[in-house]
Amino acid sequence: MALNGLFRKKTVQDILKQVEKNNTDGHNALGKHLTARDLTAFGIAAIVGAGIFSTIGKASADGGPAVIFLFLFTAIACSFAAFAYAEFASMVPVSGSAYTYSYVAFGEIIAWIIGWALIMEYSVGNITVAISWSDYFTSLLASGGLHLPQWVQMDFLSASRGFDDATALMQSGKEFANLSPALQDAYTAWTTAPVIGSFHFVADLPALLIIVLITALIYRGMKESRNASNIMVVVKLCIVLLVIAVGVFYVDTANWDPFAPNGVTGVLKGVSAVFFAYIGFDAISTTAEECKDPQRDLPKGMMWAIIICTILYIAIALVLTGMVSYDQLNVGDPLAFVFEKLDLKWMSGIIAVSAVVAMASVLLVFQMGQPRIWMSMSRDGLLPKRFSKVHPKFKTPSFATIVTGFVVAVPALFLNLTLVTDLCSIGTLFAFVLVCAGVLVLQNKTDIPRGKFKTPYVNSKYIMPVLLLIGLVFAFGYNKKATMDFITNETQINNSADIITSLNKDESQKVYDYLVSVDAKNSTTETPDLELLLSQYQQDETKYSNIIAGLPIADTVKYESGFSLFKHKIPMWIFLIVLLGLTVWSFKSNLSLIPLLGLICCLYMMAELSVWNWIYFGVWLLIGLVIYFSFSRKNSKLNGVKI
Repeated sequence: MALNGLFRKKTVQDILKQVEKNNTDGHNALGKHLTARDLTAFGIAAIVGAGIFSTIGKASADGGPAVIFLFLFTAIACSFAAFAYAEFASMVPVSGSAYTYSYVAFGEIIAWIIGWALIMEYSVGNITVAISWSDYFTSLLASGGLHLPQWVQMDFLSASRGFDDATALMQSGKEFANLSPALQDAYTAWTTAPVIGSFHFVADLPALLIIVLITALIYRGMKESRNASNIMVVVKLCIVLLVIAVGVFYVDTANWDPFAPNGVTGVLKGVSAVFFAYIGFDAISTTAEECKDPQRDLPKGMMWAIIICTILYIAIALVLTGMVSYDQLNVGDPLAFVFEKLDLKWMSGIIAVSAVVAMASVLLVFQMGQPRIWMSMSRDGLLPKRFSKVHPKFKTPSFATIVTGFVVAVPALFLNLTLVTDLCSIGTLFAFVLVCAGVLVLQNKTDIPRGKFKTPYVNSKYIMPVLLLIGLVFAFGYNKKATMDFITNETQINNSADIITSLNKDESQKVYDYLVSVDAKNSTTETPDLELLLSQYQQDETKYSNIIAGLPIADTVKYESGFSLFKHKIPMWIFLIVLLGLTVWSFKSNLSLIPLLGLICCLYMMAELSVWNWIYFGVWLLIGLVIYFSFSRKNSKLNGVKI
């Protein structure tokens, strides 16, 4: 087969003919139940979840009240991408989402790659939400007096790593009672878990429970899923509005000063977690075939969901940072925390219940999206035929739904929350990048039928170079030190926790002796808490730098430099090079500004993710390519093979 067979494309006309044929003969047709209001509700169900009830706390602690600009930036970036999604959804109203759009714009190999990435996005996203739901559910049970053993409410990876970190900190002198609650829980889970040989049985069983229940609901039918989602959306919107209405009376505007305590860097630090809260609108596009009027309603549903959720996020962020100081918000349940701190415990109870409902609704939408991607890939021959099977009574992709349940449930027992959140973000951003690029590729093609919605055209020919120039002025004029440190790969000092957890017993004693020699107040007859002693200097950058320089340990423990530091900057260098290329392309081809800005914003957020996420993502794509070349390429419907 010729190499250009890798880029064989599906036409919009053929896709629409197949959908019409399915609807006419009832074969593989999905039930049509959704309106614009239902789609908006699905979007809110997916977006108002972990962001409001969990990650907003850490993001607020990093960025201060200025975190509202992070929500605004993320919403704008997602809106740019949503315009591209809406245009494709109006043009190709089928259940494939970015996978089908890429098949039309770029060809089969790119479609496979994005389809494979979407499988990871939805799987990992569902795992993340299931773990978060488990945390809230077990906290709710504990507040009612029912305490589950730690080893049945924590994943294996968190327990294992937490045990190692807790052990290292206790060896350096920290008392168990002074460890963070997360490390205490991890240590307890690891030490109290049943042991088979050397294996500690630590598994998040509540996460398994919610996945089984949600999968059963989705299998049962779209109408039932829609009704459940709408009810849960009403409940959590009422709670969010109640929080805003009550909290606004306890806002102290003095807490908004300083507004951006850690500058732009602090605001952008939470970009991964905040972006994760917004990706739900992507799942709306997978329901295209179940919409009554997809070409009209899908664009409306996406836009309204993003607008409503952004307003809610900004309002909540202002209320939270106004009720208590931003530096106290780095907790897993910030909404409940602020009301407890103000002695409004009745509100904390309401929030705990609503959080459980909210996380379940997010999982419902995410879990609903993945089987429809698998179904679309199966229809094209890229996955086995069973994945495209539609239940004759429930009109849902039955086999794919069951497989999705297993694919999500098993890893949810063992995987770490931070790892899966970042993996989900990079998979989603990759999908957004290709959808935005697809609109740019197709913008001047006249042989493609257009839907009812088209992204407004603004010529980026001169705007992009001007924006690039403004960015350079800001980088070298207002943020010069950080820019030069980035370019010159300036050595960075590790934080106190990373240093202390890397020390053995002898090194810990040497560090303690040195800190005593520097400041006699550090001398104590009790077991010294080295992390606490060292962290007290971090408030003063110059003093901390001098203290670290004098520590009698290896520089590799104290500093990060050379390639070990540069490797984390590789994604950003890739982004900068691509940005220059996009600027040239926009000048030559008069590209449409909105999808171009969506492409750039999503690439930037990918560049903010750790290099390890890129490596894990690359490994996942390589596994996908092995499957493509061993099965999918020869069984593709475009290859004329029937399976």
